[in-house]
Amino acid sequence: MSSTALPDDAPLQVGAFRFRSRLFLGTGKYATYALMRDALEASGTDCVTVAVRRIPADEKPGERFLDFIDRKRFTILPNTAGCFDADTAVRAARLARELLDTDLLKLEVLGDKKTLLPDPVDTLRATEILAREGFTVMVYASDDVRLAKRLEDAGAAAVMPAGSPIGSGLGILNPVNVRLIVEQARVPVIVDAGVGQASDVAVAMELGCDGVLLNTAVAAAQDPVRMAHAVRLACAAGRHSFLAGRMAKRLMAAPSSPTEGVIGASA
Repeated sequence: MSSTALPDDAPLQVGAFRFRSRLFLGTGKYATYALMRDALEASGTDCVTVAVRRIPADEKPGERFLDFIDRKRFTILPNTAGCFDADTAVRAARLARELLDTDLLKLEVLGDKKTLLPDPVDTLRATEILAREGFTVMVYASDDVRLAKRLEDAGAAAVMPAGSPIGSGLGILNPVNVRLIVEQARVPVIVDAGVGQASDVAVAMELGCDGVLLNTAVAAAQDPVRMAHAVRLACAAGRHSFLAGRMAKRLMAAPSSPTEGVIGASA
């Protein structure tokens, strides 16, 4: 059993797909495919995301990118990374369905190359189109609370607010909005983008998110396999912490040891 799956916790359900692990891992930026393979295994993930437009087409059999991803072990989550309008993203999604034989999709419609933040209008339009076509759309979004609701209403199977810009490693910059998105959602909320280290994963899970998707934090670490193991443990710890229910915050101190009934204690 994956260490991110808790014995008293139900699997994560995204449309018709079920995942024991609540950690999703990307496949880009690794120094070698073998290192990627080892990091995926160490993370305990059940689902790995692949940029369909960036799958190399001229590699030798046995040395191809997809040869290093165990299709029996991992669910492939194709994504539309690199798309900057709804029409291009929809075409990439249809190509991914044909190429990888799956309706599961991470939808990205980016607004510009500098910030890589999602374009809200085209993201919403692409979500509506792809949901009607039967895709299980996991949609990359900003941390805008109202947009998250609109995307859910448009048919998104999961909403994926950015913690901070893609690849920035800045962590979750607006935890209040992420929490508000979680509280209103009827579909899974999965933080996507900006995670820089294991503690960021724990924070996302403690906010009540259903999962976390990351790539650069592992691939760009000095020891990617060790970082993959670290985020695996952080995901489990954060989920445990959320389910346990945190103590109430207080303005004043409260002694850890009770004083009532203690000899010599003041009345």
